Amino acid sequence: MLDIKKLHQAEADFLSQYPGGFSNPVIIEVIKKHRMDKMVSLTNECFSKAACSNVEATADNMVKVISRSSMVSLFEKPKFKGFVQRLNGDEKAFLVNALSQMLHGNQNAGFEAMVSILATEKLAKWTLVSIIPAYYAPTREVFVKPTTAKGILRHFNIQDPVYKPLPSWDFYKKYRHLINEGKKQVDPGLSPSNAAFSGFLMMTLKL
Repeated sequence: MLDIKKLHQAEADFLSQYPGGFSNPVIIEVIKKHRMDKMVSLTNECFSKAACSNVEATADNMVKVISRSSMVSLFEKPKFKGFVQRLNGDEKAFLVNALSQMLHGNQNAGFEAMVSILATEKLAKWTLVSIIPAYYAPTREVFVKPTTAKGILRHFNIQDPVYKPLPSWDFYKKYRHLINEGKKQVDPGLSPSNAAFSGFLMMTLKL
């Protein structure tokens, strides 16, 4: 659990610097750059349970969403695109099934399957594994940006989970729980999405 006292101090600091929170003009401009509403809409359209039954289209849409995301580094985008282009039919089906399981089925199994196939080309990165779920269910799932996640854990003296570069389901579910519980302790205006709540902490704690 995030330390309530530290969390409320961060909330006070943020609202002092940006009165109105996410309705502050400065923050609105930041939000516009991320086009969160458009990305959430696109992701829900591309990765519904029915849409995921089309392997080729879903694989292409994974590339499309990741390429358009402001939260994935410019370095990772072309690598992911090339990775998907090199997959054969069976591998592509495995990739799409992993994502479908993450969004609609056994999350644990889907997560680990996604990590395993991305790891074949050293692409098992937290950003690539977590970005689509974070857009698909923005108030439930979390985007794990390594510098932000490590900074939050350090600032709040969280001993468990322990961050590791290789994504794991154990870390993800525990970190997700921290974020979902933490946002309940602050003004609802600071958490229109879990990515926004993490952004508020990132800006306030200067992570």
